[in-house]
Amino acid sequence: MRSPLKKQGPTPERGRPKRKLFYLSSSEKEDDEANSTASTVILSTSSSSDNPPLSMNNDSLQVQARHYKTLQDLSKKQKPNQEDVSQLLDLEFQARRAYIDSGTVREDNRASLILDAYPCFKELHHVLGEMRRILDPHNDKFIEEVKMRWEDFCATAIFYGIWKKVIKPPINRDKMQAHIVLVKALPILFPSLAPPTKKLGCASEALLHVLEPTEDPNVYIQRRGLSTPVLVFDGSRCIVAVGLMPVTTFEKEKLHEGVIFLLAYYYTLHLTYPKCVATLLSLIQTEILRDTIHERDTTTPYRRALAEWKEFVGR
Repeated sequence: MRSPLKKQGPTPERGRPKRKLFYLSSSEKEDDEANSTASTVILSTSSSSDNPPLSMNNDSLQVQARHYKTLQDLSKKQKPNQEDVSQLLDLEFQARRAYIDSGTVREDNRASLILDAYPCFKELHHVLGEMRRILDPHNDKFIEEVKMRWEDFCATAIFYGIWKKVIKPPINRDKMQAHIVLVKALPILFPSLAPPTKKLGCASEALLHVLEPTEDPNVYIQRRGLSTPVLVFDGSRCIVAVGLMPVTTFEKEKLHEGVIFLLAYYYTLHLTYPKCVATLLSLIQTEILRDTIHERDTTTPYRRALAEWKEFVGR
């Protein structure tokens, strides 16, 4: 099998070194703290536009461990400076990804452990930033470009759904309702061979659940039965949950970006796609995120769905 053009996304076998995050011993921490304050760490490792962050340039694990401690101290503040948090995430990137991607943490409790270690990933702009670091670290406009490609994809996918008679032509449907209809149709338009679990009922529930008026979001999240990210919408706000945990919320006006938020959590937490939506998410991975998939993971349903989609788009 040929190697992929670049490292694979959230599906298995990224080929990264199996290392754990390095932490300084107590004596090492005391020595470092005697010579450097948190602010000194940030200022002394700040990079100019001509130099990449140190962690992108083989920064030592000892130094990255010091960045992690500074990040932890910063996260304890009531209102941490978000630019400082982002910079420390840049500097500590190499060690963090080696730990998360190593496979030493079981997937069913990986999310809770990582979010405990990095509470900043409960905020959407930081989890989107992490996806950018993984896929296109030197492109500051990567997320903006992804959102534009996603918007174009959705606009075309609606007509694709109508053409395939999966979506009925919208009549007096607002943007939010149109997007809900589209998300529910996407697993049908780009189907996987594996059926959804009985608890899910339909494959789209692996992506989005719209609550009934009397339905409790926490009850739904607890009984869902998947460890992967999901959007839970109550009509006024949207919750991002991972496994049994509600992680963050966002306003309903951003519901159309929700699937991109899910992908960011898949990448950040290094989670495997549910089989019932693997074709769809793999297609989004390659067409929207522009992240190549290992050839051995390009399944027959994925190749068929991609070929049909490209044929339609080329019409």
